[in-house]
Amino acid sequence: MADDSLNHHKRDPIKSSVGNVAAQRRRQNAVTVGKERRESLVRAKRLCRVGTSADGEVSSDSDMMVDEEQSILEMQTSSAVEELKSAVAYQGKGAMQKRVNALRELRRLLSRFEFPPIETALKAGAIPVLVQCLAFGSPDEQLLEAAWCLTNIAAGKQEETKALLPALPLLIAHLGEKSSSPVAEQCAWALGNVAGEGEEFRNVLLSQGALPPLARMMLPNKGSTVRTAAWALSNLIKGPDPKPATELIKVDGLLDAILRHLKRADEELTTEVAWVVVYLSALSNVATSLLVKSGVLQLLVERLATSNSLQLLIPLSSPDLSAALLSRQEAAWVLSNIAAGSVEHKQLIHSSEALALLLHLLSTSPFDIKKEVAYVLGNLCVSPTKGEGKPKLIQEHLVSLVGRGCLSGFIDLVRSADIEAARLGLQFMELVLRGMPNDEGTKLVEREDGIDAMERFQFHENEDLRNMANGLVDKYFGEDYGLDE
Repeated sequence: MADDSLNHHKRDPIKSSVGNVAAQRRRQNAVTVGKERRESLVRAKRLCRVGTSADGEVSSDSDMMVDEEQSILEMQTSSAVEELKSAVAYQGKGAMQKRVNALRELRRLLSRFEFPPIETALKAGAIPVLVQCLAFGSPDEQLLEAAWCLTNIAAGKQEETKALLPALPLLIAHLGEKSSSPVAEQCAWALGNVAGEGEEFRNVLLSQGALPPLARMMLPNKGSTVRTAAWALSNLIKGPDPKPATELIKVDGLLDAILRHLKRADEELTTEVAWVVVYLSALSNVATSLLVKSGVLQLLVERLATSNSLQLLIPLSSPDLSAALLSRQEAAWVLSNIAAGSVEHKQLIHSSEALALLLHLLSTSPFDIKKEVAYVLGNLCVSPTKGEGKPKLIQEHLVSLVGRGCLSGFIDLVRSADIEAARLGLQFMELVLRGMPNDEGTKLVEREDGIDAMERFQFHENEDLRNMANGLVDKYFGEDYGLDE
């Protein structure tokens, strides 16, 4: 249905996360977050607005009962579409209320179950009549119900989402300032589902001018509207083309709005806005530069620092636990994207107040945060390069970070059972051994028991880690090591 997605983002290791290769891979990573991670949340929110909780219940007495119920639901859906067609054609007394009631019934059916009868509605001819209901001059209640129906249809399979193409111009038009907030928000939600379906759909939306009005919806302090607009924008700009991200960051007032929303206490709001920042930093060097210069670095690091315990943020039973996880990881991903960028971006992080907090987090935070921070710090020490060879050192940054005690944190990662973290730690040790002046690297690694940490990989089952660790030990701590002393 949507773009192929990974279970989670993985930044490239230090050795290969720089230069043109990094830029390309960051764009590829940006594409991997598909519509799947949002679908359950989308439908849950709509179900919450249906009215009573009973409307969303599905009988589970038996498979036969479910089949019978599905058949009844499909019949009801076909009947609802026919009733809507009749209501739209009717021009007599009470015509408006008749249309709204018919729309509400169809919306209720499309919102009712985990797998709503979208295919049935489409076969019955729902899209043309729903487009008619979006006509300018229609009452808000009618516009809202029609957009809501289209939202849930767009959450279906790819071919079902594609059926919405005739409705896109009107959905985009109703994002404008003349529309009420509920109508604009519902249209944004529908467009977000369409954008989440894939690059082809994003290109259609972009060509029809969806980006500017969605961006303007992020400017006011309207929590629900901003959340939905940010979600839709994150689907719309997520690549691989960097142009939409660059266009978005240049919208007047958007950068200030992003900073303002990230400072708010609304966890769900900041999560959605942070996803926009993730894609901006992954796709557009222009956006990254503006973000770095705006002060977003300190905000992101503070978010990492204050999210050490998810249980302090949200009860474990909360359905929004995933949002808390994302809000922490988004901050780290943005910082990793920035640190894997240009030398200018690396220098901005290195010279910012955020650096001291990053170093503190490396030594004191839980493992998952420590690993994310290590990516940021490691990438500060290498400059962009072409190809897959050894990265060129930024010795000033390396010496500075090692001098401030970061090596022990990376060696802790080498000792961990996490393969990705161990590789990251070994790669940083290689930088230290190769790049510290006056051969200080070997003494520093030995002082922190780094030799022992590497030797645990002597017979490790992972060939890559085994070769990497054994190669470093042989090269820097071979038979001749220490003879000069």
